Amino acid sequence: MDASIDKLLPLSEATYYILLALREPAHGYAIMQQVEAISEGAVKIGPGTLYGAFSNLEKQGLIEMVREAERRKVYAMTDLGRHVLLAQLRRLRVMVRVGDADAPFLSTY
Repeated sequence: MDASIDKLLPLSEATYYILLALREPAHGYAIMQQVEAISEGAVKIGPGTLYGAFSNLEKQGLIEMVREAERRKVYAMTDLGRHVLLAQLRRLRVMVRVGDADAPFLSTY
């Protein structure tokens, strides 16, 4: 794995869902709704958390503001953001595969 990507992992749950929500460029309120929908209600992000995350994600080069529409800033995932998201998905797949392999052991608890 590329060292520049590896240092950005693991993603927090909120960051993971924000990046997933940015498959298409979107503004903050739409992203908050998307995160709640794609997480099946498990993750709800408020405006303060979201805009703090935007600031950090922009500094890391994972997202960028692409335009301002009706006083709403529209963000998009960068190529680096896509690579980091894919790396996180690989990490999660390994975790699930290992957990599934131990499922009989875990079911005794």
